[in-house]
Amino acid sequence: MDLPAVVLLDLNMPRLNGLDVLREIRADPLTRRLPVVMLTTSKDEQDMLTSYDLGVNSYVRKPVDFDQFTEAVRGLGMYWLLLNERAPD
Repeated sequence: MDLPAVVLLDLNMPRLNGLDVLREIRADPLTRRLPVVMLTTSKDEQDMLTSYDLGVNSYVRKPVDFDQFTEAVRGLGMYWLLLNERAPD
């Protein structure tokens, strides 16, 4: 099965929130090692702590400004897609 190189989650997604999706990703042996980035506007420290407790690899507060947001996502892509060494399958 082809898996994504990285998963970007937001805390406030429709239906399931990002923490629920993270729980499901980490509970499945096929996806538990996938790099997961929580990309959110939340400044709540508890959201960050819970994300890390559940196994998120990175917690990034997304900028409100579109140009800054675009640059942040580009930087994330450069790191996770080009520099990061994935765990072997």
